[in-house]
Amino acid sequence: MTIGNILPKKERKSRKGKAIVDEKAPLLPKMHEEDVGFDEFNGASFTGAVFNLSTTIIGAGIMALPATMKVLGLGLGIVMIIFMAFLTDASIEMLLRFSRAGKLSSYGGLMGDAFGKYGKTLLQICVIINNIGVLIVYMIIIGDVLSGTSSSGVHHAGVLEGWFGDHWWNGRTFILFITTICILAPLACFKRIDSLRYTSALSVALAVVFLVITIGISIMKLISGGIMMPRLLPDVTDLTSFFKLFTVVPVLVTAYICHYNVHSIDNELEDSTQIKAVVQTSLALCSSVYMMTSFFGFLLFGDATLDDVLANFDTNLGIPYGSLLNDAVRVSYAAHLMLVFPVVFFPLRLNLDGLLFPSSRPLVLNNCRFALISIGLIGLIFLGANFIPSIWDAFQFTGATAAVCLGFIFPAAITLRDHHNIATKKDKILAIFMIVLAVFSNLVAIYSDAYALIKKSPSPRE
Repeated sequence: MTIGNILPKKERKSRKGKAIVDEKAPLLPKMHEEDVGFDEFNGASFTGAVFNLSTTIIGAGIMALPATMKVLGLGLGIVMIIFMAFLTDASIEMLLRFSRAGKLSSYGGLMGDAFGKYGKTLLQICVIINNIGVLIVYMIIIGDVLSGTSSSGVHHAGVLEGWFGDHWWNGRTFILFITTICILAPLACFKRIDSLRYTSALSVALAVVFLVITIGISIMKLISGGIMMPRLLPDVTDLTSFFKLFTVVPVLVTAYICHYNVHSIDNELEDSTQIKAVVQTSLALCSSVYMMTSFFGFLLFGDATLDDVLANFDTNLGIPYGSLLNDAVRVSYAAHLMLVFPVVFFPLRLNLDGLLFPSSRPLVLNNCRFALISIGLIGLIFLGANFIPSIWDAFQFTGATAAVCLGFIFPAAITLRDHHNIATKKDKILAIFMIVLAVFSNLVAIYSDAYALIKKSPSPRE
């Protein structure tokens, strides 16, 4: 579903490149003019756009990046983070260039222009699957941090349990309910993504707090001699260990997925020519945070780094005020995820509405439909977070399917389709490379994860 266009009294010069259509015109005409911007909300600032896009990028994926260093080694791992940032920038540039050529203002409209209604429907389904999975993971992590979790017979106390003891009011379900009602639901009710620019700025700041504390702990342990030199290269001894290198690709792809929000942010910019700079600034900022988090996280915990590095902060750090620093790291990141939640929720609601009500009025103009879809999605995510004990394996499979389609396969397919005859030979070579890399590495990743699960299943967990 694309938000419809309402033309202001005087059209802004900087927005002339975007399609204009009457509000009363059909939302699903036969031609590509169906997909137009929502100009009522023009005027978003460059800084606000950078924070919103950066918040979309930096989510739960950051916590798995130190674990990728354990697989790739520090040197190759940092190179891969940089490489994936450039590949993400190239894929977003493809989306924006073809959107401009077709006067389209949403990812779904672009897929529809290239592959018809089935392409648009497939895109919407992938966004829904990816974002619901991501948001359930966010809520599970928030519950783990605040209320604790029991895994493999070991109980990891939450922050509130550590502070006040075990009570009914700091139980997982009750804490998630209060968090949802008081924080997540109100933030998810904004109709304009630029309204989240301040919470997005705070979210990025909290991610930086997480990083600064991790760096501080690493420096303190370096001074005390409690840190060994980490591996710079992967430990490849056979074919199995070689194929294991490809299992990090879904994690890296998921860490950079923001494509579904680029058009929404672009549509609200005062000057739409700034979107390229917005994307590059956001990727540079997030890549810097990712590299430092990966470096210092792996430096701090070495080969003991867990898939969720946040879980490593449940142990005794062996430094003064270690317990306080552990709590600060966990609380700052839980707060970060709470503020990321509405930015990821925004395109989820929009795409579900487009899938269910493709011919209806724009969602922002129908308060009843807006409220019902928002309540339904939040309720589904809340139930998923409470009744799914652990979805990390499912999250990995999601990253290897829906996320990789959104990030690389769909942009590459649009380029190869070249509906407007603007793709260069270089574009098509890059598109083929993206598809081959995505398909091969993610098939290997799915196989490796499935093999690991099957190998574990015969014996009970300890």
